[in-house]
Formats: sequence, C-alpha cells, structure tokens
Amino acid sequence: MERVRKHAAILAAGIAACTPAAAQAQAAGPVRSAQGDVSLTIYNEDLALVQDTRQLALPGGRSRQEFPDVSAAIRPETVTLSGNGTGIVEQNFDYDLLSPDKLLDKAVGQTVTVVRTNPATGAETREQALVLANNGGTIMRIGDRVEVLENYGARILFPGLPPNLRARPTLSVTLQTASAGTRPITLSYLTRGMGWRADYVALFDETAGKIDMQGWITLNNSTGTSFPDAKVLLVAGKPQQAGDDNGYDNYSRPQPRSVRMVPGTQSANREQLSDFYVYPISAATTVANAQQKQVSFLDVAGSPASKGYQYRNGWLGRADEGQSADTVLNFSTARDAGLGDALPAGVVRVYMRDARGQPQFIGENRIDHTPMGSTLAIKTGEAFDVKVQPTVEKRERITTDEWQRSSRYRVTVDGKTTEVTVDDSVTLWRTTMAYKVTNARPTPVTVEVVQAGLDGWWHDTRVPSETIKGTRRSADERVWQVPVPANGETMLTVSFDTRY
Repeated sequence: MERVRKHAAILAAGIAACTPAAAQAQAAGPVRSAQGDVSLTIYNEDLALVQDTRQLALPGGRSRQEFPDVSAAIRPETVTLSGNGTGIVEQNFDYDLLSPDKLLDKAVGQTVTVVRTNPATGAETREQALVLANNGGTIMRIGDRVEVLENYGARILFPGLPPNLRARPTLSVTLQTASAGTRPITLSYLTRGMGWRADYVALFDETAGKIDMQGWITLNNSTGTSFPDAKVLLVAGKPQQAGDDNGYDNYSRPQPRSVRMVPGTQSANREQLSDFYVYPISAATTVANAQQKQVSFLDVAGSPASKGYQYRNGWLGRADEGQSADTVLNFSTARDAGLGDALPAGVVRVYMRDARGQPQFIGENRIDHTPMGSTLAIKTGEAFDVKVQPTVEKRERITTDEWQRSSRYRVTVDGKTTEVTVDDSVTLWRTTMAYKVTNARPTPVTVEVVQAGLDGWWHDTRVPSETIKGTRRSADERVWQVPVPANGETMLTVSFDTRY
C-alpha cells in the first residue's frame, strides 16, 4: 500500500510537470467553480437535492453544453433542466475523473516518456516507453526490454490528456433552444454522498430538576464536489425511495428499546414540507467536499427534567441475584413545560456537574424524530446502588371454569344465521412473579418495574392479584411504580393468568 501511495505521488508530479495547462492553473491558484446560484435541500438518509442556476449564452437550435462541477455522486436519471425556450435532447455524465492511475490506464498502448534522476549527480535521463499494462503495477517496453516501473526516482511524461478524462465531474447535455441569447438555466438533480444528523448536548441539574439542551446540526459532504455559497435547507424525515423495504411481519413484536417516547400532539413553529420539518440555514454557506460543518438550531435553558429508574423483565425472566436498574432521564418537548420544539432524530449526550462543578459525561442515547409535546425517557446508564431481582415463585395450571366455560358464535350459511355454542377446553396457567427491589442510596427512590411478554396471541392475559397497583401500558407490558426507602428494599408480587 505504501508503494502504491508513493507511486501515485510520483505520477502526479509527472502529470503536473508535463501538462502546461496544469502548470498555469497552479500558478493562477485554485480553479473557480463553474456552479451558479446553488440551493441544497439535504435529507437525513444520504440524499440531497441540488438546484444550480447558471447563466448560459446559448445559440439557437441544437447545441452541446457542459456542466462541470456537478456532484460526483449524482444520480443521472434524476437530472432535470429548466430554462425559457430550452429543452434536453440527450445527456451524458462523465465521471471518469483525472488521477494518476486513470491517466496510466488510458495510456495503455501509447508511448510516454520516462524521466529518471541520478541521485548522486542529479543528472536526468529520458527514454521512450510503450505502456503495456497498468494492473497492480505499470509494465512498460523500453527499447528491447520489458520493465516494471518501481524506481521511485522516475517520472512519467504524457503527451496530453485523453479527451474522455475529466478533471472535474461533468454533465454533458445536448440542448434544443428556440432562440439564441443569454438566459438562466436551472439544473436540478438528486445526489448521494451528502446528509446531516442532529446531535444534542444536555446538561442535567438533578437538584434543581432542570436541563439545558443545545442542538447541533452536523452536515457532511462526500460527493467529491464542493458547493460554495449555497442556500441550504435541511429536511427532517425520510422520503420514500424506490427499493425501500415496505414489507412487514404481522407476527413480529417491537424490540425492547432504551428510549421510551410518548408521542406529543403539538405543532412546532417550524416550516414544513409535506409531512417533514424544514430547518433552513439562515445565511449562505460553503459545503465543502470531505468536510463536516456544524450549525446550532436549538438552545434551551432551564427546561424541567428528572432522573428515574427502570427495570424491564422478559416473560418468565428470573435472576439469581439483583440486576442493575436502568438510569433514565425524563424530559418533555412540550411548549409550556418542555423544550418547546420538535426534535430531529439524533444522539442526546448527557452531562452532569461533579462535586467540583465540572461537567462530566454520564451517558448518551439515540432518539427518533420526536413531535413537539412528547415525553421522553432516555436510558443514560445502569444504576450502581439500585437493583431488581425477578423470581418465578410458582407456576400452575388452572381450570377452564376459572377462565371460560364456552364460546358462542354466529354462523351464516346461504343467508341463514344460526348461533353455535362450543365447549372451549384450553390449557391455562397462573404464574406468580416476585420482584425484589433494593436501594443502597441514602435517599428513597421509585423504580419503574416493567413486565413484558404478556401479549401472546390471544390478547387475554389477566392479573388477578398484585401487591402494588399497576397499569397496562400496552397489550405486551404492565408497569408498576415501586417506592423503595433509603437503604431499604420493597417486594412486589404479581400473579398472571395466561394461555402459555
């Protein structure tokens, strides 16, 4: 690999030395972009819409126009061009870009000049060479010998640039124009290699029950092309694209998540595009290739927040010793008692001040697109002093009479409806679970204990007894708020009647 890098660097030097236009460009400074007035609409999912308006002097009738400095990751099939009295007849995207290896590939079968420098004397020697192959190394015929170019003191001089090798990504378009003249032409296309994400920095004050939250948008550009002084819109959402998997499994269940979000119903005071939120960057900005750029979009201080503990147990889950409860940060995006905004999907990183007043990192988690008015519980870590030990105390069959004696159905055949009674014999189980919750902290805590796996197929799980009143969060989960005294423990016992 090191040999390849050195070889490429030597070839690049040779190219620059043998190409007068390249030398002039170096002397004149960087090549100016051929782009015009550029607008970028950037989506989360590695996708962007480029709209580039250029002033072109067009002849009447059919002409071939080149648009250099388009994205190297352009999707050519998405190109549209609009201009008064002008339409596209044909288009070609030339993505074979100038590089030392590509130049050698194009030189196979041609004659080049190999220049070597004597390291002792500095004297140069030049030889004509026929390029035989460039595949993992350059093979040349020089005079009556065949040589693999490995001498790092050598340079290769080329007689010129191949006509189909471009220094910049270029779109070639054949236009049909009604009348000659200079007019604005807008080139629009979709491109890969550009996207954005949201990152959040949260400073949590547990004593005050407050949180300061700052949101950052991070742009990245790996399209191979820079876009100077562009107007930028960021779209939070996922537009459907051909090839996206629309299938779903009716029998699948949501997987346990470390972030719980109760969706809100408030409308954020932000621009919307269809069902997506739009975050415009206020001033024109340069989105350079191979660069990340950060822009602040949220800055809220003193929003209510609290710390909590949560333990989620799978069906028939048991443990021989106490398991750490999850530490969660609870906050809201509501207008009046929260952050007051819709939050694009991203990572929330949480900090707290230590005893010396220094902010310290305590955990991070990823959130989905979150409407305004939502409540969130984000896992930031696992508690050292708060433990939960689930135990299956008893599991026994119960009689059908305790569940149901029979089932009745209405059956319609040939327009005639009859009622049918069926003795319904099923296998039923009563499971008694115990959850021992311990607290080694010097202050009391409340632990949210969640029992999952209750749904099954029949949607008829029952809870005949529980020592602390719980609530059914969903068909699959029941939740208890378990108070635990300082340096103490609490036992929660629950019975479930199920068909499995």
